[in-house]
Parts: sequence; structure tokens; C-alpha cells
Amino acid sequence: MLPRLLLSAILLCCALLARAAEVGAGGAAPAAGGAPELGASALQMVFGLLAVLALLLGTLWLLKRLSQPRGPVAGLMRVVAGVAVGPRERVVILELGNSWLVLGVAPGQVSTLAEIPRQEIPAAASASPPDLPAWLRQVVKQRGKP
Repeated sequence: MLPRLLLSAILLCCALLARAAEVGAGGAAPAAGGAPELGASALQMVFGLLAVLALLLGTLWLLKRLSQPRGPVAGLMRVVAGVAVGPRERVVILELGNSWLVLGVAPGQVSTLAEIPRQEIPAAASASPPDLPAWLRQVVKQRGKP
């Protein structure tokens, strides 16, 4: 739906720009004194701005579509949870196959903190924001038991 709407907006802008250029080039009688008509110039400026904005939005949409992973790799990794532990540091749980990796992420550095088997997330926990620190303490306690 978005591509069709975007294409329609671009075509409309192009048609209006062509009409404004035709009027500005002498398709209509110039104002007294041979000065260009203010309304036509303003109209051309507005439609030019709309065309540039439509082009920008179209480019952003295209980049978003092209950057999505495709093929068998698309579902290989998934971020399960994450929490900020500092102004620029995070702890992230990444699902990779049948295991979860607990990663420490800082500017310019990613380090593996733990690797745990994949677990099911309870339905109540997925509805509300996860309490990652409490969950990590629970997992570490479970791993410590024989």
C-alpha cells in the first residue's frame, strides 16, 4: 500500500511541477511589468519541496526493505531481551538456534557473559516488560544446582 501511495504522490508532484513550469515559462500572461507571478513561484517551490520529501521517504522505505535479512539466515538470530546497565552499556539475551547467549554490549565491544539452553518465556512475562536482572539471577542459581 505504501509503495502505491508513494508512487501516486510522486506522479502527482511531477505533473504539478510540469504545470507550474509551463505557467512560469510563459504559458500564461506575465504580471504587469514582466515580473514573474508570485503565486506560481510559491506553488513551484511548495511542490518541489513535496517532491524532495516524497523522494526522501521513498528512499528510506527502499533502504528498510533492502536491509531486511532474507533466506535461511533470516530467522537464525533473535534478540529475546535487553536491559541498559549504564549510559552506554547493555546486557542482551540473543537466541541463536537452541541456545541463548547473554552478551555484554559496550561501545566498540561485545563480550559473551554466558551461554544457556533455550527456554520458553512465560505468557505473563511476554505481555509485560521483562525483569531481566531478576531472571538472570534465577538462571544463574539454577545452573549452579547439580
